Amino acid sequence: MKNVIIFVFVLFLQACGQSNTPLETINGRTMGTTYTLKFTYNQQASESTPTRAQIEEAIQDELVQINALMSTYIEDSELSLLNKAPANTPFEVSDQTAFVINEALRINTLSEGMLDITVGPLVNLWGFGPQSRPEILPSKEDLALISRYVGVDKFSIKGNVVKKAHSKVYIDLSTIAKGYAVDRLALILEKRGIKNYLVEIGGEMRLSGTKPNNQQWLVAIEKPSTTERSAQSVISIGNNAIASSGDYRNYFEEEGVRYSHLIDPSTGAPIQHNLVSVSVVAKSSMTADGLATALIVLGKDRGFLIAEKNNIAALFITKEGEDFVEYPTSAYNAQVNVIKPSNSGL
Repeated sequence: MKNVIIFVFVLFLQACGQSNTPLETINGRTMGTTYTLKFTYNQQASESTPTRAQIEEAIQDELVQINALMSTYIEDSELSLLNKAPANTPFEVSDQTAFVINEALRINTLSEGMLDITVGPLVNLWGFGPQSRPEILPSKEDLALISRYVGVDKFSIKGNVVKKAHSKVYIDLSTIAKGYAVDRLALILEKRGIKNYLVEIGGEMRLSGTKPNNQQWLVAIEKPSTTERSAQSVISIGNNAIASSGDYRNYFEEEGVRYSHLIDPSTGAPIQHNLVSVSVVAKSSMTADGLATALIVLGKDRGFLIAEKNNIAALFITKEGEDFVEYPTSAYNAQVNVIKPSNSGL
């Protein structure tokens, strides 16, 4: 069920100025997507300065470790073994996996249950998992059957011990794990004295400092359109992370009805509202990642109220007729510098 939620791509723009400080780049593939790191050394290299090769090795080791813990594609990963565990059997997980599960549960409570890491079987039922789309839409009976083992109340975690109430409870961290990996890669750079960087995995991003020539990092939020790839707006977020979630690339239509890949845990069915994109700015990429998914499932009205109540910096984009309309929260307006607004002809 990995990559069930397809996040909106958040694109970074490079400056064209020259500098004596080179911009280092490391990229590759992980978690079924791509990753990119861009950074500059803070001072002239010395014997204690890690080389690019040493940093790249540390990055690779960290990504391998995270996948070994949280991938649902690796049959013997920690998470896969947990999902295969019998009901009511204590299963001890690593500190890292427990940390991510607990953050997902915190966001689940904050979002009134809309970030649900057990929703995978419902996603598969609607045809957005590894299997192809079903020829017949799920019946109420199908939904009721699977819903018996979906919900965060169907497992418990105490310390590092997870216990499932049903053998078919399936925990999937794909809605938050990429953000966690971004945070971990950023930490690798910071521990090596690197303060000017951009880390991105599959569109989830964390930024710090500046580019060469003291130019700020700029982020382009993609226009939530099914017919073009263009920027909705260009922003600067300072030393923060940003993640986006949208429903306009992964869906199917049946008899004129549009079925999104985003599942509402309270109904077991795809969301049915006009909120097409949510971008969240936060200190942690993991938190931004999970919140973006939760808020778009909530819909504009409920999501916006919860974001305002919890001082979340979020940009909601709805489809109203032929127009895309932006609704930024108070925290978003306070924290984000809009370089080029949506009406600037991008």
